[in-house]
Amino acid sequence: MPLLRRLRKLTSLFPSNWCLAFLVALDGYAFMHPVLREVQAREYSFWLALNNWQEIMQVVGLLEIPRLVLGVGLQVIALGLILKARIAWAFSLVLLIGVGTFAILGDGGHAGLGIYTLVLILALMTYWRRFDRASVTAGSLFALVSVLSLLIYAVFGTLYLGDEFNPPVHDAGTALYFSIVSMSTVGYGDITPHSGAARLFTASIIILGITVFATSVSAIAGPVIGGNLKRLVKGRFSTAMRKNHIIIAGATPLALSVYDGLRRRGDEVTVIVPAGVPQEYPATADLIEGDPSSVEVLRAAGVTRARYVLALRDDDAENAFIVLATQEATAGQGAKTVALVNTSKHLEKIRRVRPDMVFSVQLLGAELLARAINGEPLDSQAITDLFFAKAGPAAAEPA
Repeated sequence: MPLLRRLRKLTSLFPSNWCLAFLVALDGYAFMHPVLREVQAREYSFWLALNNWQEIMQVVGLLEIPRLVLGVGLQVIALGLILKARIAWAFSLVLLIGVGTFAILGDGGHAGLGIYTLVLILALMTYWRRFDRASVTAGSLFALVSVLSLLIYAVFGTLYLGDEFNPPVHDAGTALYFSIVSMSTVGYGDITPHSGAARLFTASIIILGITVFATSVSAIAGPVIGGNLKRLVKGRFSTAMRKNHIIIAGATPLALSVYDGLRRRGDEVTVIVPAGVPQEYPATADLIEGDPSSVEVLRAAGVTRARYVLALRDDDAENAFIVLATQEATAGQGAKTVALVNTSKHLEKIRRVRPDMVFSVQLLGAELLARAINGEPLDSQAITDLFFAKAGPAAAEPA
């Protein structure tokens, strides 16, 4: 669509999720700015002269409360966008839809703010893939915004309908108490609504309270339970399911590229990364933390049922130990081994441990460049020999 292409071109100037978070927070501030301007326009003594909350709401306007809640909510939830949290992305869309509707259809509608909000919604929908994390912090922000928003709605609504309760509610402390009791569905019965409007308002607090508490608990507990369950599944059940797969040992850029290439071709891949080593594999990767040169770790990765074990660490000695451990774990049968040679002078030493294939990036690049400069042809067999350091002048280099 032309609009989406233009939007991608526009937002490419600000590709970071930090920028999207800033734009969302800015939209929230612009939306609640009229309320702040109204408050700042009056002297501090004016607010002190007001006797109760009903007078304050008459000055500010009851309909300005949702404006304030939505504006503050967008600014808080923008922190979740910085963390790339999916729940923050979804909650931002809901709040932005509310802001856009209010800006366009509300009294004295602001078309400019409405269009800006619409563009922001499209930008978030276009870059939804950036927000793919289940974060406890973002879940906590979602819970905080939800509970505070509902609490503000309940307190101010109770004060506005104060005379329609028995006994009447005219102070913030009593309104807060009634709001919490209603949100938690405790219902002591010491304060009861006695008009239709008050009953409907109380029913809305109860329904929203159940919804907010349920979603807040799932938003916070979901990532924790999901992470533990994922570790449980990986630890107990994945071993039995690993079959005809490929094991990659290491977290080097080459290992990541090989992983991506194999996954694109539909191969099942298990990755072994030593504990404490930084890695950038996707969250969905079948990853085991441990020493890849350990026979026990290799067996846990299903080495006896694997097709290949790729030793792709940046230390040639470690790659040699991985090959030896694989041979011990499989008794020389089953998975074939591929060893990466990072330094060409170690080529013959790696060959002595008898891997099925040896891969040398240095020798491959040097030989390809030399052949290209001299115009020598490259057939499929020559490429295979070069790739696994079986031929070429460099291959004869002594250890």
